[in-house]
Amino acid sequence: MKFMIAFLIAMLPAACTAQSQPAAASGVPGVAIPKTTEVLVILTPRQGVTSQQIMAVIPEEVRATVKLYLDGKIREWYSRGDGKGVVFLVDAKTEDEARAVMETLPLAKEQLMDYQYIPVGPLMPLRALMGPGAQQ
Repeated sequence: MKFMIAFLIAMLPAACTAQSQPAAASGVPGVAIPKTTEVLVILTPRQGVTSQQIMAVIPEEVRATVKLYLDGKIREWYSRGDGKGVVFLVDAKTEDEARAVMETLPLAKEQLMDYQYIPVGPLMPLRALMGPGAQQ
């Protein structure tokens, strides 16, 4: 068990670097890019938007967000620890699909927030623990 943990910790920096670059550019042949299973969406207020503008829309925003959660489109939601917005984990296979979900929300319609979309998927170094032939 200690070996597996040490192995994963050792592989993480290389895997993260390799996943952010094409395989040829990273020097690591055949690094698997994870299939997107969700999209992390980070919302921050646009520059110049006041908390009063946001709070005026919040009741409608919360109702719409709860509906998306109950419909299975938003899997998880969090307040940012720095108090500068929220984070959603959206059930989407592409950034465009996540954007389409987020654009239905009142804060987006009022253009009060900036959005950052980050596709995420399985931690690929875990495949190495499964042995030969598991790289597919």
